[in-house]
Amino acid sequence: MSIPPPPGNQQPQDPYGPPPANWAQGPSGYGPWGHHGPVGRPYGAPVSVNALAVAALVLGVLCFLPAAGLVLGLIALRQIRRNGQSGRGLAIAGAVLSSVGLVLWAVTLSTGVVSDAWEGFKDGAQGNESLSLKKGDCFDAPGGLEGDTYDVDPVSCEGRHDGEVFAVVRLPGGAFPGDAEVTDIADERCYELQDQYAMDSWAMPADVDVYYLMPSKDSWRYGDRAITCIFGNTDAKAKLTGSLRGDPTTLDSDQVVFLSTANAVDAALYEEPEETPEDDLAGHRAWAEQMDDVLGEQVEALRGHFWQSAAQQPVADLVKDMEDAREQWSKASTAGDPDAYYTYYDKAYEYVDGPATVTARKALGLATAPPTPGETEGGDSEAEV
Repeated sequence: MSIPPPPGNQQPQDPYGPPPANWAQGPSGYGPWGHHGPVGRPYGAPVSVNALAVAALVLGVLCFLPAAGLVLGLIALRQIRRNGQSGRGLAIAGAVLSSVGLVLWAVTLSTGVVSDAWEGFKDGAQGNESLSLKKGDCFDAPGGLEGDTYDVDPVSCEGRHDGEVFAVVRLPGGAFPGDAEVTDIADERCYELQDQYAMDSWAMPADVDVYYLMPSKDSWRYGDRAITCIFGNTDAKAKLTGSLRGDPTTLDSDQVVFLSTANAVDAALYEEPEETPEDDLAGHRAWAEQMDDVLGEQVEALRGHFWQSAAQQPVADLVKDMEDAREQWSKASTAGDPDAYYTYYDKAYEYVDGPATVTARKALGLATAPPTPGETEGGDSEAEV
């Protein structure tokens, strides 16, 4: 016979015995309360950071793929609200920085700066040797000296080569002056400087001309301010052999003094007025006076130099011819009509490249064959860097 339980709301005894001491009754029964909270998350465990928030911040800081950074930031915010993860500040910062990056990229693309910078980067990556050329360098130009010369291959001047640099003209900073002005500067300065590098025009091969590399509008943006003056062969299929340099670094003092005086007289001769004496007698008389002055200066320079014994008499004979020519130029400067002017003009020109000049050159070890008129005038050969 069983005995009924006492009245009241009593729990039946657990047939397995009392619960462990470290268990407690929770809202839904007994459980290991000491190890788990009411929502089932471990106490003391760190809250995870949303990975997309971190990625969004990295892309935003680096300004790399800003559109992707903005999208990742927005997705991260949605995941953080849903999952209770941390990283909301990272996601917001990444989205903001990526938005700024998008604006900057839009402005850059609209102004064309990216394409310009890329072209400049490509040129730099390829190694634009033409920008580092200096006086005395020789090189080969795979693209030729005519047209655009973006790259060159430096080579020894002793062998065959396309070009030899005889001067580098530096332009001032500021805005790009324009192709026409740069070309005018190159024309003037390169032809002025050629005689300083190759002093003996008689030694210049007939097929050599003056070329120049000029900065372009694009290269100007990256600091290119150099006009490079070059000797090259007029035949695109031919090359130079050996250096054309003939200046105080390769000549003796007698040769330098002689060539300096000769070049000064030649420079004055090139100033002859373009119009005839019939059309501009006054201009020709002024030029004749200039020739008188220049010859006087150069005669004094030749007389004031101590010459080696073999050259003393030949130079003295040349000085006498120069003094005779000077007298004729003096008379031409006061000629009353074109006919009288021509009489003095012809007599004055007899000494130019005459026998006395050839004899003096031979004694000094210089070239003795005068160039054909017009050979060393040069052309308008240009190339852009």
